[in-house]
Amino acid sequence: MNTFQKRTAIRIAAVSFFLASVASPISWFVARDRAEESVVALAIEESERLLHYHNALDLSGPKAGEHAAAAAKTIAGGLFDIAEIYDNRGNKLAESMTHEGEMIEASLPNHGSPSYSVASFESLKLFGDRWVLRVFVPLRVAATGVNGQVTGYFEGVRVVPAWQKQQIVFSALATAVMVCLASLLCGMAIYPVVVYLSSDNERKAREVLDSHLSMMESLGRAIAKRDSDTGAHNYRVAWIAALIAERMGIKGSDMQALIAGSFLHDVGKIGIPDAILLKPGKLDHEELMVMRTHVNQGEEIVSGMGWLDGAHAVVAAHHEKWDGSGYPRQLVRTEIPLAARVFAVADVFDALCSKRPYKEPLQFEASMAMLEQGIGTHFDPSVMIVFRSMAQEVFTRLAGSSEMSARELLEQRIRHYFDV
Repeated sequence: MNTFQKRTAIRIAAVSFFLASVASPISWFVARDRAEESVVALAIEESERLLHYHNALDLSGPKAGEHAAAAAKTIAGGLFDIAEIYDNRGNKLAESMTHEGEMIEASLPNHGSPSYSVASFESLKLFGDRWVLRVFVPLRVAATGVNGQVTGYFEGVRVVPAWQKQQIVFSALATAVMVCLASLLCGMAIYPVVVYLSSDNERKAREVLDSHLSMMESLGRAIAKRDSDTGAHNYRVAWIAALIAERMGIKGSDMQALIAGSFLHDVGKIGIPDAILLKPGKLDHEELMVMRTHVNQGEEIVSGMGWLDGAHAVVAAHHEKWDGSGYPRQLVRTEIPLAARVFAVADVFDALCSKRPYKEPLQFEASMAMLEQGIGTHFDPSVMIVFRSMAQEVFTRLAGSSEMSARELLEQRIRHYFDV
């Protein structure tokens, strides 16, 4: 399991456990409330059936009290432990209770005369861990329906027995456990899908990135071939610049931009005529002005290309100097992008240490002496401080290196920073 898969597994597990911890208690309470409602609905239905049987729905006749008493006595011996029946004015006509009802009656909250029009119930916790359901039902003659005139009121109290309490608790617990398991199983089912989709997306992204890097390499080498016999210079300067940037704490997209810009720093030379680009002797003033246009042409090439936008800083400013004497904009000090300041040191050092058609390579001491002379004029002093500590290591590593070995060195940095 790689780092991404571990991170994905941890996050999905965390979300699954969070959902389970939230959903399980909610499902517990919902299931318990529904169980209570089921008990109450059954009790109300049974009481209405018995009230109808004893002619106690219409409590306006001369025998209303007698009918109410008979109904209350029957109901109190069934689903309710206390049964109270009132007429439509709220006067109590009958009351009956079991022994259990007598024990809890004094603990029930008092209320005024009934005057409600909709059935309701309340759940109460009393002494001795007794659980009580109390229902309030307006009575109507069956023919008049729920919108008919209220003819009386029935109020019942049921002490939920231990077996029913356990049944309700077990049912709610089973529901909560099922919800918990469902949350965890969903997480387990989602994980391989997320990993597969992410891996597929990562594979496609890497293919696109690899094609971009290949295109960058082809473009850089094409320019190098026009300017010299080898493209090793691009590989070396990009590698050196990346090492300096590492020591300076540059990383992420800034490092990617530095590597791309360093490799493509002279991309604008593709627009320079061969007569000037390949001239063996020194360029005159007009030819030099044409040569310097390669910076602007390079900017135009990399601008708006999306994945090459980051290379713009180095391409546009790799000939600027710390004291403002560079070109094309004569930027001064920190006006020059940091990537370009880092590249300037890498570019000059490699140029001094490498063999060119017009010169032999300089030894390390001579190369460093020339770089030291450029501190504060050509180079950013802070970049030189970092490079000075690693210069000997860089020189030794690149001494006598071929284009292939330089390419391999840069590939290591590319694969690390571009996550290829």
